[in-house]
Amino acid sequence: MKGVRFILAGIVFGIVMVKSEAASWYRIQEMFRFQSFHMYGIIGTAVVLGMLAVYLIKKLKIKDSQGNPIIIPDKDKGWKKYIIGGLIFGLGWALTGACPGPMFVNVGYGYITMLIVIFGAVMGTYLYGLLKNKLPH
Repeated sequence: MKGVRFILAGIVFGIVMVKSEAASWYRIQEMFRFQSFHMYGIIGTAVVLGMLAVYLIKKLKIKDSQGNPIIIPDKDKGWKKYIIGGLIFGLGWALTGACPGPMFVNVGYGYITMLIVIFGAVMGTYLYGLLKNKLPH
């Protein structure tokens, strides 16, 4: 029964993704072709809300559900890994028309071919796990 709240959160997330058209392949392609502001508005809103949440967590010293302090470590000063990782992520996003959240939403929406994309994402993550000690960080 502890997992019910996560299932409910996933259902709400899926509904919001579908209703806002953030899981739409067409909307994602519009974004990458700079034809529409729709997705940039959604992403911008998420970035601003994320910044606000992190600020409030740090400022108010909010604790997690078990009473432990939430500690958010500072990012590394290096920028190359972020650029390379972002390019790889963006390329996969542009080619498949979905980032991790919408992949699962699209499967739930009935686009079964997204299972191929999910398989590729899982294999890419697994491959990174195998190679991460050999990669420059």
